[in-house]
Amino acid sequence: MSGPRPSSVPYSPGQWEMRWHPLRREWVGFAAHRNTRPWQGERTAEPPPPPPFDPTCYLCPGNRRNRGEANPRYTSTFVFDNDFPPFGMDAPERTTGHGFYRAMPAYGRCRVVCFHPRHDLTLAEMSVEEIRRVVETWQDEYRMLGSDPCVNHVLTFENKGKVVGVSNPHPHGQIYATEFLPQTIVVELTSCGEYYAAHHRTLMEAILEQELADEVRVIAQNNAAVAFVPYFARYAHETYLVPRRPVGSIADLTPEEAEDFSALLKTMLVKFDNLYQMSFPYVMAFHQAPTDGRAHPEFHFHLEFHPPLRFPGVLKYLAGAETGGGVFLNDTSPEEKAKEFRNAPEVHYKEAGKLA
Repeated sequence: MSGPRPSSVPYSPGQWEMRWHPLRREWVGFAAHRNTRPWQGERTAEPPPPPPFDPTCYLCPGNRRNRGEANPRYTSTFVFDNDFPPFGMDAPERTTGHGFYRAMPAYGRCRVVCFHPRHDLTLAEMSVEEIRRVVETWQDEYRMLGSDPCVNHVLTFENKGKVVGVSNPHPHGQIYATEFLPQTIVVELTSCGEYYAAHHRTLMEAILEQELADEVRVIAQNNAAVAFVPYFARYAHETYLVPRRPVGSIADLTPEEAEDFSALLKTMLVKFDNLYQMSFPYVMAFHQAPTDGRAHPEFHFHLEFHPPLRFPGVLKYLAGAETGGGVFLNDTSPEEKAKEFRNAPEVHYKEAGKLA
């Protein structure tokens, strides 16, 4: 069946609608009217704040890690090879691949990036200057890891909050440098490649142009980058942080662009925490061009924030539609969520409390 269908439901943006996700090549369902439905499921609670230093923490300065190596008494960022990596440079060549089934060695290198020596200081609570040093570290790691001829992709990410599975609250992220390309990047490369071939500009440039023209989903911006809730957001508070200039990776930002990028990242992280007056949980993932030795003018680096909360204490569960059918249902309106972000103060609520 095709064509218009009869309906008695009044039109409202973000309700009873399917929106196309051009990067992932999938439909996302929007049903903002469902966010107020009765909820009798589990609610999450924010854990108590950690101390500035934890003598039992394997990431704090001077403490010993699980394999016995002592951390230096670092005063800025600190990077080391993961003690329990899922990928390794000495991965055995032998695999279980046979017959119809394929396998390959899990070659790669996994790094841990401690953002700050203080155990209780998240990225959102760090200064722009401190965040700038973290950005420089991300740039250096992308260049170093990507220089390995066997590494074809560098995935940088931060898992923040107990509800996304983080057992250690010390502010840190991880980097996976692998021989294989993650499937999300494979699909994105295909989408971006076809669009670039047809239009001679990146797909993200088209998305960014539309978001700036619509305005309603833009949260904040400066000379180098724009933060917005995408039209096709899958999560309630999903947010993109996109450089205006199409660069393949964070390493391609100029010093001036990196400075502005750091400032906008700080603004966005503070707004996350100020939404609910809490340390907001999320998965922050870097979408960067492969490091396979080929040019990728079609790829436009950006950060994606995937926060699990629908509203305070209530998680977005990946249930029947998402897990069974692969179709994300968003129970909120991207336009309304962007408005909430814009209305959130740019001074962290903890700092505001000190100044009051």
